Amino acid sequence: MIALGGAIGVGLFLGAGRRLAIAGPSLILSYAFCGVIAFFLMRALGELVMHRRSSGSFVSYAREFFGDRAAYMAGWMYMLNWMTTGVAEITAIAVYISKWLPDTPQWISALVALALVLAINLSSAKAFGELEFWAALLKVLALSAFLIVGTVMVIIGFKFNSNPAGLHNLNSPDGFFPNGNTLAFVMLMQGVVFAYATIELVGTAAGETHDAEHVIPKAVRAVIYRIALFYVGSVFLLSCLLPYTTYKAGESPFVTAFGSMLPWIGDLMNVIVITAALSSCNSGLYSTGRILRSLAASGEAPRFTAKLNKTGVPAGGILLTAFVYFLGVILNVFMPGEAFDIAVETAAVGIVWTWVTIFACQMALRKRINKGLVEPTSFPMPGAPYTGWFGIICLVGIIVIMLIDTSNEFFNWKVLGAAALFTATVWFLWPLVKRNKERHPEFQKATELTFE
Repeated sequence: MIALGGAIGVGLFLGAGRRLAIAGPSLILSYAFCGVIAFFLMRALGELVMHRRSSGSFVSYAREFFGDRAAYMAGWMYMLNWMTTGVAEITAIAVYISKWLPDTPQWISALVALALVLAINLSSAKAFGELEFWAALLKVLALSAFLIVGTVMVIIGFKFNSNPAGLHNLNSPDGFFPNGNTLAFVMLMQGVVFAYATIELVGTAAGETHDAEHVIPKAVRAVIYRIALFYVGSVFLLSCLLPYTTYKAGESPFVTAFGSMLPWIGDLMNVIVITAALSSCNSGLYSTGRILRSLAASGEAPRFTAKLNKTGVPAGGILLTAFVYFLGVILNVFMPGEAFDIAVETAAVGIVWTWVTIFACQMALRKRINKGLVEPTSFPMPGAPYTGWFGIICLVGIIVIMLIDTSNEFFNWKVLGAAALFTATVWFLWPLVKRNKERHPEFQKATELTFE
């Protein structure tokens, strides 16, 4: 439940509003296409986990197949993803709260959200687990209720301010591709990939099970079906309930849809999406603290990030991540209107790197299997290696789209420039990290990154 709930976050609850306003109903194609990539990703991860169970997941596989430097880069690019995702989430919370407190500066709400999740994470792992379970359950139940109620409304043609819900909204008012813009859904792929981020944690959790032969295939298939239902199904229903021109940036499309029915239901939905964003941010802070501790144990992160507090929580790593989130609060001071999209698109670069790493590891594993160097697994990725190449080419294509998107060229170049600077810095620090590891034999290889 926690893993599935963690995969449902602000990419859908907030990001879909702006993208529906731009691409209209054709956004369904974006979510469906990225869902196909996510399907192959989960199958690739499933084969890797069946080869060797590892709580460190793709980082330990990168070390096995491509060496220490690849694992080091994979760990830090994953950190880029998680850290900027946290910035997106505290920004989303501030945007949601502005519905009720429009005169309150966005950065104040973001700072309060950061203080809350930081306090929870520094208390104890038990407090995190309790909160996260109920928050994840709330997200899943809320989306399930939306799918059921939304389907009924479409079937009966429920009227929103004299506009009936129905399939006709898929072609109204400007057609399935608004204003003939058939490429809009393609140009928004990076934001949709962000919405699917963290599904790889489901494979990680499955990798820690003792009954791998039965649990892993079941877990991988279940998350694929559920994510497809929640994501593609939700965007399809949103497109059927109201004309795409009703949705807008800066408001959850779920709040827009329910608020058009009764204002108090919109307020209730706003409470739910705030809880969802707090849950995702809480989960990200929890995970990054433990990733940093594992990296520090191998000499690949600052030593202070390995330190635990009195309750056994990796306070050093959590505080470093919280500092990055605080930089996001500052971003909300100077660029409140762009802060969310800057964080989302920067996180997308880290996500693409992570997913490409998973595909590359699976392809390396299959090559060894074909050479007879390792035993075949009982859950092979279908269509390999072609499906792996398909996933890699599509993911690289998303970065290319960001480079050639003339509608937001300056914005995309700023995002890619910042991500490239981070990547280059991490890459060129490797010789120093390697020398430090050689000087200190007590550093253990971080083949296992735990999320406990």
